[in-house]
Amino acid sequence: MLKKLDKKVDLKVIAEQDSVDTRIKTFVKKYAALSGKVKVEWVDSVLHPSVLQKYNTDGNVIVVSCDATGKSTTISFSDIIQSDYYSYYTTGSASESSFDGEGQLTSAINYVTSEETSKIYRTSGHGEATFSSSVSDLLTKNNLETEEINLSMSPEIPDDCDLLFLYAPTSDITDDEKTIIEKYLSDGGKVYLILGDTTSDTPNLDGIMSDYGLKKVSGYIADTQRCYQGNYYAIFPQLSLSGDLGSGISNQMVLLLNSPGMEKTDTDNDNLTVTPFMQTSDSGYAVTENDQTQGQYILGAVSTNAISADSSDSDSEDEDDKSDATDTDTKTARLTVLASASMISSDITDQLTTLDNLTLFVNSVTENFDNVNNVAIEAKSLSTETNTPMHAGAFSILVIFIIPLAILILGFVIWMRRRKA
Repeated sequence: MLKKLDKKVDLKVIAEQDSVDTRIKTFVKKYAALSGKVKVEWVDSVLHPSVLQKYNTDGNVIVVSCDATGKSTTISFSDIIQSDYYSYYTTGSASESSFDGEGQLTSAINYVTSEETSKIYRTSGHGEATFSSSVSDLLTKNNLETEEINLSMSPEIPDDCDLLFLYAPTSDITDDEKTIIEKYLSDGGKVYLILGDTTSDTPNLDGIMSDYGLKKVSGYIADTQRCYQGNYYAIFPQLSLSGDLGSGISNQMVLLLNSPGMEKTDTDNDNLTVTPFMQTSDSGYAVTENDQTQGQYILGAVSTNAISADSSDSDSEDEDDKSDATDTDTKTARLTVLASASMISSDITDQLTTLDNLTLFVNSVTENFDNVNNVAIEAKSLSTETNTPMHAGAFSILVIFIIPLAILILGFVIWMRRRKA
């Protein structure tokens, strides 16, 4: 992002310079050196106490501003070197948990240099889940604003909605809500659906998916080839990523747990394109109480629909002004579907930090916006990271038990032969 920066940005570090953590000093210096558009100024709050009142701060902050847009924001040192205050209750002191210098500064620069903010409306009223703090932080870093909406209380989706998000609803939407969403899509809207763990049928949600070439299959998905530590329901999907969807993906490792699955359905719509970006291997199974059906199942997909609106439907008062226009205007509706909310569950993303779950998720969100690229950078953990090899259970048994036992048996056989000789 810094290489493409076309506006000047000022970083004003307000702190007692001699007491600033060396890691922050070094990072700010190296970060600013990456772009000639970024200027750093250190203001000692002890020598110049009036600066504290001017910026309404107690110090130990970085004020990021851009004269071209007139926007500014403040980053606290405690947001850069983050602490785990939960450990205070067990050890008596808070321990440092992560370093988020790159993420905080990149997000701040993206905010102050952006002319506008994109908006996500997240539905409620159907048992939807809420974003974890990690997900909310990454969306905010990308200058994406989120707001809750209950479609039962709204006759239509607001004009400033850039993306409608349904996060793991546990019950179906109503007929009226389905009509509202279908109208939004027919106008070229964008919808993101994460399937929820439902115990009842969801014909209205299924109907929207069917219109966009996708069908939820019964049961949970297992994969005997791409699984975590021998648990067939903990799946490492095969990823098919192109363009910005694959940006920042480092190891092609995404983990889903107890996931439903999807299949493509036939439609009469020639303008519809369904593109899976996460699938099982050919050794995938849809498992129900009574059956196991082998096949390759979709775990994440994007469906786009090119919609043509005849200009003859426009208001008559505008027809003369549009006489030179083409007969049709094309809009592209977009439906993104994830099969499982476990992809962004903190139970997975906070424990297995080397995975690409959050990066792929945010990429799949920002792909819905013309003016947004995923610039969110996760905080770097200051604790030991956990590797996530496939079939680690069998490998561990081999290394810990089988190989040592084989060596012992071989040694015993050699010893017995020499003893008898």
